[in-house]
Amino acid sequence: MQAAPKGDLDKASDRSAPASSPASNPVAMRLAYAGLLPFVLGTLLVWLIGDRNLEAHAFVCLALSAYAALVISFLGGIHWGLAFRQKVPSPVPFVWGVVPSLAAWVAVVMPAYAGLVLHGVMLVLCYLVDRRLYPAQGAAAWLTLRFRLSAVAALSCFVAAAGS
Repeated sequence: MQAAPKGDLDKASDRSAPASSPASNPVAMRLAYAGLLPFVLGTLLVWLIGDRNLEAHAFVCLALSAYAALVISFLGGIHWGLAFRQKVPSPVPFVWGVVPSLAAWVAVVMPAYAGLVLHGVMLVLCYLVDRRLYPAQGAAAWLTLRFRLSAVAALSCFVAAAGS
């Protein structure tokens, strides 16, 4: 039996082994940081538009709230994906995985000054839960990035809430 060429072994191990750190995946890093643009831009627009154009202001607040809800739902869904990797998964990630989506849905239908605060709180809460659960799922290397993203996103929601 012939040994596989070294290049083929490297490719096979890259597919099965988890990344040692987020920095090893530059595409994921760029996309993650690009995902902050709607938070920052939305917050700036909330303040720049202000009371000058109430219809545009309401639209921007709703757009920011909807985007925050999508991100929060995604954060909950990650727990489902991690649980599916387990041979005998605990029910905890499945239960937790739907909580962010439900809270985000409620926040979208609330007035912006309250809903954006709830989004900010949920972003912080999702990070705190992830900090506790990611290590057991082999995803601890992503926590530094998650902290940075969550901090900017939550701060954006809080600042936008103050301007709504």
